[in-house]
Amino acid sequence: MKQFEILDISGDVGIRVFGKNLKELFTNAAKGMFSLITDLSSIKEDKGVHISLESHSTDGLFVSWLNELIFHFDTYGFVGKKVEVAELSIQTDKPESLQACKLTAFLSGEDFDPVRHQGNLLIKAATYHKLKIVQTEEGWEAEVIFDI
Repeated sequence: MKQFEILDISGDVGIRVFGKNLKELFTNAAKGMFSLITDLSSIKEDKGVHISLESHSTDGLFVSWLNELIFHFDTYGFVGKKVEVAELSIQTDKPESLQACKLTAFLSGEDFDPVRHQGNLLIKAATYHKLKIVQTEEGWEAEVIFDI
């Protein structure tokens, strides 16, 4: 199963992400987004970042996850190469507005260096525009559009 594919959208960019489960979907979404920023093969695993998030919906957690990673890139220059989602819990037995969704992850990578790393796209934010997260026969699939 492929991890992700790039969606060419007029004026913006998006990714279609695949995973056999939700942890893998969130992991591959991070890798797909970072690959839009730079070539991940040039990134070393010299630095670690721990992330914990909560939301009231799967969609909210997914967009918050990607926007948190964008924040770490914009603020600190951090680009993740290895992504480990340690905990992902989504309470689906309640209405969406009352769900408790949590994510804990550890990323290893390094700070972006324009001398050593190729700069591709400057991503402003992950959006809810046409956001789609669905369970398929093969696992999970998501589509997300980024403002650039």
